[in-house]
Amino acid sequence: MLAPTRRVFLSGALALSIAPARAASTPLRVVASSLPHTEILEFVGEKLAPELPLKIIEISGDLRPNALLRDGDADANFFQHVPFLRSEEAAMGMRFAVVAAVHVEPLGLYSRRATSLAALPSGGAVALSNSVSNTGRGLSLLQANGLIRLRARDAGVDDIVENPKNFRFVEIAPPQLPRSLDDVALAVINGNYALEAGLEPARDALALEAAEGNPYANVLVTIEGLAKDSRVLRLGTLLTSAEVAGFIGHRYRGSVVPVRPS
Repeated sequence: MLAPTRRVFLSGALALSIAPARAASTPLRVVASSLPHTEILEFVGEKLAPELPLKIIEISGDLRPNALLRDGDADANFFQHVPFLRSEEAAMGMRFAVVAAVHVEPLGLYSRRATSLAALPSGGAVALSNSVSNTGRGLSLLQANGLIRLRARDAGVDDIVENPKNFRFVEIAPPQLPRSLDDVALAVINGNYALEAGLEPARDALALEAAEGNPYANVLVTIEGLAKDSRVLRLGTLLTSAEVAGFIGHRYRGSVVPVRPS
């Protein structure tokens, strides 16, 4: 008999060969990154809904969770925000279904060379995500903190019109951003990768995005054919419950912020 929550770890070198699941009693296969997504799903499966069997597929490496969903190797995923999802849809030529907006992982500015933004050295390197949907987000955070000025919102590095500290910008893969801290003056790091690296965003970041009204909420996603699946809808309801909001608040202390309890 399957336990209510099972975790399977997959690296980019592995492939899935699991037949699509549809029956309500069949474990719902959810692809998730380790922090905070897998922990939140485990809380749901173990504490709130043991009657809803979840098979959590924890990912790392070069696996593309939306491709796994498209190919029928998973039923849902929980790792991304909507701007990233839309860029994936454009690249893949298909639409997915957003089931629920769960939490915000505020993007943060981190440094090992300065204890404040004012103390950042002139001419220093700033590491940004090379993900298109997060590059502009990072630049907007730098602008919000007075470090640069952009020509337009959601702009790229070429749209910087004021750079008083003459920062140099390097774009690297998001999972590598925490490792760049020893080599750059400042790194703009996604919340989940900061947590995985042992950072506590609410404590360690020199500046964080505001959570209220943030368009980068992480969402539960499925294919359109499963958008009304009872298991998927039940999970979406649980992920936006007051109980999950309380767990997020207690567990992550401001480093992850629930969108809203229902």
